[in-house]
Amino acid sequence: MNEFAGRKHTDLTEVLRKHWGYTQFRAGQEAIIRSVLDGRDTLALMPTGGGKSLTYQVPTLAREGLCIVVTPLIALMKDQVDRLRRQGVSAVAVHSGLSYRQTDIALDNCAFGDVKFLYVAPERLASEAFRLRVQRMNVSLLAVDEAHCISQWGYDFRPSYLRIAEIRRLIPDAPVLALTASATTLVAEDIMERLGFAEPNILRSSFARPNLSYAVRHTDDKSEQLLRVVEGVEGAGIIYMRTREGCEQMAESLRGQGHSVSYYHAGLPHAERAMRQEEWTSGKVRIMVATNAFGMGIDKADVRFVVHYSMCDSLESYYQEAGRAGRDGRRSYAVLLAASDDDSKIVKRFDAEFPPLEDIKSIYEKACDYVQVAVGDGLYASFVFNIHDFCSREHLYIGKVKAAMDLLAQNGYMTLTDEMENPARIIFCVSRDDLYKIRVDRNDLDHIIRTVLRLYNGVFTEFRAIDEREIAAASGYTVERVKELLKRMWQMRIIRYIPSNSSPMLFFDEERLPTKDLYISPDTYLHRKRLMRERFENMLAYTANETECRSAVLQRYFGDAEAEDCGVCDICLAKRRRAKSVARDLAESAAEIIRAEPITARELCRRLKADPSAVAESVDRMRAEGKISVEPSGKLIFIG
Repeated sequence: MNEFAGRKHTDLTEVLRKHWGYTQFRAGQEAIIRSVLDGRDTLALMPTGGGKSLTYQVPTLAREGLCIVVTPLIALMKDQVDRLRRQGVSAVAVHSGLSYRQTDIALDNCAFGDVKFLYVAPERLASEAFRLRVQRMNVSLLAVDEAHCISQWGYDFRPSYLRIAEIRRLIPDAPVLALTASATTLVAEDIMERLGFAEPNILRSSFARPNLSYAVRHTDDKSEQLLRVVEGVEGAGIIYMRTREGCEQMAESLRGQGHSVSYYHAGLPHAERAMRQEEWTSGKVRIMVATNAFGMGIDKADVRFVVHYSMCDSLESYYQEAGRAGRDGRRSYAVLLAASDDDSKIVKRFDAEFPPLEDIKSIYEKACDYVQVAVGDGLYASFVFNIHDFCSREHLYIGKVKAAMDLLAQNGYMTLTDEMENPARIIFCVSRDDLYKIRVDRNDLDHIIRTVLRLYNGVFTEFRAIDEREIAAASGYTVERVKELLKRMWQMRIIRYIPSNSSPMLFFDEERLPTKDLYISPDTYLHRKRLMRERFENMLAYTANETECRSAVLQRYFGDAEAEDCGVCDICLAKRRRAKSVARDLAESAAEIIRAEPITARELCRRLKADPSAVAESVDRMRAEGKISVEPSGKLIFIG
């Protein structure tokens, strides 16, 4: 048995009440928590907004030890850490936005202090500093958020997640809790295998959202249908568009019609995005028009509608994005707009986003040239990679480039991260002797150079992350002055300086190979192509469906074989309207027959050629309304 399984822990409900003020758990939460406390590796499948964070926070606060939380979202890390600290719980985050010194301090606090939660980006798991410290930590639980990212068959595979299994071997006594809101049976099995589960253990919460009304509106005038939703549903909303240009144009159009609206996409500066999200979250702006960059980590409970103006690539992403509506439990709407030519567009998108092997090799070569890495160089190097600039320069479709990068990552060549907070980095381009001469000759640079050398090691051999604020504090300069001096040394070719930024990063997992030596596994390639096609087809089938409850379709897709009709989606409402219409017609026909002559119920069924239960229901309703009565002989007579 795992050593943590037998440890005494405080009452779970008391922990919940003390820290969050709740008196009872949501459906499924307590079973997951108890599984973890029993020391069992657990895969928890929970819907968006289902309260995932409590499933690892409660068991950690209920006993001794630290919880490591692996998550790819820096904004979510910061939000969770801030919330825990406000509750008096010690928590830290380690991500790419920290300098080496800040990272060291945070990890030391986890190893030797009283920290209860360590949030860490998956890319940080590979660092030697992390691996050395983690073995000194009293880790009671390893929580993996967005666990579908570890599966090569998931819709959002990230190679950095594969390092989690390596970390597990360093903390063998700590159980793992893998959390995701979207995992098919294939992905779930792959997650458990890659995380080294001692035994299969899946706890699945219902993916039903009884307050969320799903609808697909088939129209060639999407703008008109969108206005119906925007003007017909009160409260905050999100409109998902496929392109940045589409976001800006739609926001401008809605603003011109008097609506409070903003837009959000990855092309905006980080500070601008943060400001726009805050304005929407706080209610200053009602509607956010966004690409899928406006995604995981959004915490706004009172979103009343989500409209997909463009079709998603998969049911996984659709469910995630639609699920941002109605987290407060009130009636909300998820509307997908589908035009007659959307089918052909998605097929073209599939062809464009799954490039031939020769195109992948070409993109690899062009990406290496873009960051100026020569053949034989680049091992473990990283570069800021502006994918939009790259695509524009090389005249490439961004979807094709992303698909190629995914396959290159899976095959261990290079990894393109999502946009992330990147610290400033420097490397000295001159020798120590030449640097000494510069210090003597340039008194204005001597102090900043000495400060940098005192704070950071290894700056002559490789790029090192620095913190301009840390240098400012140590030197007595302002942050602006530090940046000015670093730029000056950059211009003088004393250093190479990359200012702090928010951008995707390209990591080289191998040195650059000659293009002819690049090998892409055909099995991996063909399997991913088949999976992608299946996802497109499932999305198209969902859109074309006119008979099955939409909520039930989604639930079955995620493995709930016992899914029931929701009663509130467009399909269920249409069925209800048809049933009412049929019942009304049946009642009218029955009344007409009874008005003509008294008749037995059996003869009435024969005359109507209808289901006896439906006839009986109509008869009962007419009796209750006082329209008919039953004679002692058993015949039905009309009385008005």
